[in-house]
Amino acid sequence: MNAWLNRFPLSVPESLRTPEEAARLELAHALPDCSVTLESVPAMGDGFCLFREKSGYRIAGGPAGLLYGAWRLIFSLTACEELPDRLESAPRYALRMINCWDNPDGTVERGYSGSSLFFRGGKLDYNPERIRVIARLMASVGLNVLCINNVNVHFPGQLLLEDDLPDLARLAEIIRPFGIRLMVSVDYSQPMRHGIPTADPLDTRVQAWWAETASRVWRAVPDLAGFLVKADSEGRPGPFTYGRNHAEGANMLAEAVRPFGGVIVWRCFVYNCRQDWRDTKTDRPKAAYDHYAPLDGQFASNVILQVKHGPFDFQVREPLSPLLLAMPKTHLALELQLAQEYTGHQIDLYTMMPMWQEIFEELPDSAIMSVAAVSNWGDDANYTGHPLAAANFFGYGLLCWDPHTDPRRSTELWARLTYGFPAEQEKKLADCLLSSRRTYEKYTAPLGIGWMVTPHDHYGPNPSGYEYDLWGTYHKASRDAVGIDRTEKGTGYLCQYPEEIRKKYEDPASCPDLYLLFYHRLPYSFRMKDGRTLVQRIYDDHFEGYAETEAMRETLRSLPFPEEDRAVILERMDRQVHNAREWCDIINTFFHRLSGIPDGQGRTIYE
Repeated sequence: MNAWLNRFPLSVPESLRTPEEAARLELAHALPDCSVTLESVPAMGDGFCLFREKSGYRIAGGPAGLLYGAWRLIFSLTACEELPDRLESAPRYALRMINCWDNPDGTVERGYSGSSLFFRGGKLDYNPERIRVIARLMASVGLNVLCINNVNVHFPGQLLLEDDLPDLARLAEIIRPFGIRLMVSVDYSQPMRHGIPTADPLDTRVQAWWAETASRVWRAVPDLAGFLVKADSEGRPGPFTYGRNHAEGANMLAEAVRPFGGVIVWRCFVYNCRQDWRDTKTDRPKAAYDHYAPLDGQFASNVILQVKHGPFDFQVREPLSPLLLAMPKTHLALELQLAQEYTGHQIDLYTMMPMWQEIFEELPDSAIMSVAAVSNWGDDANYTGHPLAAANFFGYGLLCWDPHTDPRRSTELWARLTYGFPAEQEKKLADCLLSSRRTYEKYTAPLGIGWMVTPHDHYGPNPSGYEYDLWGTYHKASRDAVGIDRTEKGTGYLCQYPEEIRKKYEDPASCPDLYLLFYHRLPYSFRMKDGRTLVQRIYDDHFEGYAETEAMRETLRSLPFPEEDRAVILERMDRQVHNAREWCDIINTFFHRLSGIPDGQGRTIYE
């Protein structure tokens, strides 16, 4: 099963060469009785204009725009949506990227949908038909860049730019007709594999090696989008090793790829800021801002800094990264995570569109030029492990096209295209999906804390699993209080924001409840806005989250999913109910043992 494409099954011929050919093929297959004329207007690029005419429809657009317009028409007619006589549409972001964390041995870092679709045994090894399926999935929702390998590049991953380059070129040929360009993650220290004793970006030998490599790579893949780089983070090499800053490192690579129209996407995940848990001033969420904000305006025009949406690491609840508001002279990309690393591993249901909507509500339209998401794919039969996790991929594509996309509209459209339920059942499914994020949040870490997960695999509760390690992921729960003071009087993290945002969060009395413990350290007796104590709110949320998960399982049991999907959905819901019970009991017991305060409603909390 592959979600909405099941409505439009198609065996794509190997002879397909261009997005316009793909558009004609998709239309002829999905709408055989509908007259559609395609008008090539190269200047429109990825945009399109859809006209309703007496004899049918006309789509005008650039090469990829024709394909995106075709899918818009297919979706609208299949979903029985009313179209205006003239619909003009263009994507908000130039690069709409998928970052796969696939390794050459076929494993996927933080992958919850099986093994890699691209690699086996240290080499590119894939089923071309499955690659065409994911290319169609991407094209149908307007995505245009695919980075196939892990940002943590370990041998033999470097061979994609070396011995495996002909295989990379063949892969690019498969996805090119769908308007998709390849990107490759590279090892910053790769010149050192070739007899150069350094990776110093100011060393002329390093510069020459990258220039020659870029020339060779672009000869093989002329439409390669660029290189994705993770440097000086989690043990990865980078310019800090040589006393250089990240602008110097990124600009060296940017100069090498500039002649070919390539970009350098430089990830701002710089979390080598290890700290002692006794240190109350060092604060991990400050790291990206501290490293990059002073460099605003120093990066080359073809460098894009890719910034995680929050200052931590894809937690259930964290604020917008201040770095996204601090570099007006630099090209930025927003990084999201489709893979549910901290949000249920694609076992627990967690629909992300409501979370992303919150991010974009605080993010000015002009702040970013591109968007990337860590893939939730694998070689499972349904590609996303949990069949309902496909809604996240679908919604992500629509969001990249238009950041103001309504979560309910995108979720209902996905449900209609995928399952075609009657209206009442479609609403039940959409309600479950849209409420799942808040339900998951209720039974996991409370009120913006984060990180109460089992170390390393990050599935299931462990309140102090990361409390004393070196990564700064602390909640500081004691017998009297919990949370981190990130105001000016505490770690000062809140000072990285513009004044209007600081004012929103700096006072516990006005700070939104769901961010309260991210920004403040408070006693368990602290009175919430609704009159409950802090610890009572923690108890209530966890019991409610567990109860809502049980109710969600019953709702999904009542829906007539195809049997193949139904079996997986119900099996995973059983696991989620068990998981929610574990979270509820363990977190409530943890805070009860610390505070000594009983539940005001007399429910069972274990001693």
